[in-house]
Amino acid sequence: MAASMKDSDAQVTYEDQQNINRFARTNSRLMDFKEELAAKEKEFENLKDAEDELLMAEGDSDVVPYQIGEVLVEMTLEEAQAALEKAKITCQQEIDTLKQKTEAHKDILNDLKTALYAKFGTNINLDLDDES
Repeated sequence: MAASMKDSDAQVTYEDQQNINRFARTNSRLMDFKEELAAKEKEFENLKDAEDELLMAEGDSDVVPYQIGEVLVEMTLEEAQAALEKAKITCQQEIDTLKQKTEAHKDILNDLKTALYAKFGTNINLDLDDES
């Protein structure tokens, strides 16, 4: 009973409010990074599929269509394969960067959760619906 009484008497200081706000902002950024990561992983799979299609098309034609932005250009098979490989490398680097950012934000959230739960106990709910 004394512990719950102590929890309900905890005063929210300016620093506590800053930490709560930082938690919310960091969580929002984390969700954005997760969405961007899923999109990049899908893009990488599409690049691999395109690369497989080029391998099957080898010998059928000297030129193949290759999309750059919204425009289709004709490239030789070798040029298209080189462009796909470069795009895959760039995409993988972006995926790696997003994974690092995601992990860094998860670490920040865990530190903030620890500090805020230590002070407010059950009077604060920082559990996220998406805990992946």
